[in-house]
Amino acid sequence: MHDRVMSGRRVLGVDVARALALFGMMSVHIFPGVRADGSLHPSYVLAAGRSAALFAVLAGVGLALATGGRERYDGTRLRAARVGVLARAMLLVALGLLLGRVDSPPLVILAYYGVLFLLAIPFLGLPARTLAALAVGCAVVTPVVSHLARLHLAVAPIAEPGGRHLFAELLLTGTYPALTWTTYLFAGLAIGRADLRRAGTAVRLVVGGVVAAVSAHLVSGWLLAWAGGTDRLRGALPAGPVYAFLGDDLDRWLREGLFGTTPTADWHWLLIATPHSGTSFDLVATSGSACAVVGFCLLLARQAPRWLVLPLAATGSMTLTLYTAHVLALAAGSPLMTADRLHLWLGHVAVAIVVATLWRTLVGRGPLEWAAAQLDRAGRRLVERPRLTDRATANVSE
Repeated sequence: MHDRVMSGRRVLGVDVARALALFGMMSVHIFPGVRADGSLHPSYVLAAGRSAALFAVLAGVGLALATGGRERYDGTRLRAARVGVLARAMLLVALGLLLGRVDSPPLVILAYYGVLFLLAIPFLGLPARTLAALAVGCAVVTPVVSHLARLHLAVAPIAEPGGRHLFAELLLTGTYPALTWTTYLFAGLAIGRADLRRAGTAVRLVVGGVVAAVSAHLVSGWLLAWAGGTDRLRGALPAGPVYAFLGDDLDRWLREGLFGTTPTADWHWLLIATPHSGTSFDLVATSGSACAVVGFCLLLARQAPRWLVLPLAATGSMTLTLYTAHVLALAAGSPLMTADRLHLWLGHVAVAIVVATLWRTLVGRGPLEWAAAQLDRAGRRLVERPRLTDRATANVSE
């Protein structure tokens, strides 16, 4: 069964989950949020907020696996791994800022992803239980901290990439603010420290994730109704153009999703569970759905035929390259654009699977994954080489 769970040092179920996260983000980028009849598009029902959260949780899983998994690194190996993660983070931030300048519909996540890598560095040596406790604590505390910070600091809700508020945007006010997204990071790190080869781990992730997601939505709905419902929120919109669009059709945006944060005019905004709102209920719900998907994919990798699992795992093994290609393919004026959204999405998915399967089979790592691995390796050598030099000198002296 081991070869159905692991491929070399990779966990197949985790790579399958990465592929599903990529397909979900593609769907949200391509399909409209609301259909002509006013109903929410199925892609948004399934993927809005959830696919991006799954990506972030899987970032934590990947970092945990890269630093020993259950047998977490310590000492020199841990210090070397931290330098390697720093190098990867710099690549992600730089690539994200470059892609952010492309005239393409997606709100690029990579720079925020890089900041999460930076924030992860001090915590890479912690055990699973501590990381899980940090995830719960961040889900409760960071939305409140974000609300207070945005209320009292002179930071714009929307900042120009590369502008003077770039740091505030990446950490606090952007679409994927790293402060609140530490919940996903720690949840992923905790998952990556578990024994992912055991079926029981996958089952617990599915059951616990579903319970958390459903409970968060139920409690959010009950508390919001108790507080006065959407009418209370509609009356608590701040003046100015930034949030004017919410007032025009508040019910729609509460279903479709916000852009990373809630208005600070009223604390009751923190009761919603809307995708990309960054509230505790949103974080718990999307963390729960991410855990459930990871657990499901781990089970799928154990039971499904290899002809299904391996192409999906190949796709998930090079999501950085495929995500970048997807953003560029959607750029304004691209010859790859088509008016038929369903055909466009199916085309992106099919091309990703075929290209990834062929590349993985014939070449190996994706090109951007290879570059990230080279930077990681170079960073680790900066720490490990002095140790080797000292050891060689000691041997000579003996």
